[in-house]
Amino acid sequence: MQRRALEGKEKVLGPEYPSTLTSVSNFSLVLSSQGKYKEAEAMHRRALEGYKKVLGPEHPHTLTGVSELGSVLSRQGKYEEAEAMH
Repeated sequence: MQRRALEGKEKVLGPEYPSTLTSVSNFSLVLSSQGKYKEAEAMHRRALEGYKKVLGPEHPHTLTGVSELGSVLSRQGKYEEAEAMH
């Protein structure tokens, strides 16, 4: 369902619309829950870069994206990079 929502928002709103980026983030959380950490990391990075570009580096959505990326990096044993994110 998250993939479907993301695809629909990308088509209707575009890939950098804030609501689309939220769907990217939500989809990455599902991937992470399934243990698909590399895919989740890629999606978290996509959402984070989009948030930075569209909303700015200090926006709450951007900062949440930083934290979520840190969590998935930690799950992969990338502790130094995760620490930098957190």
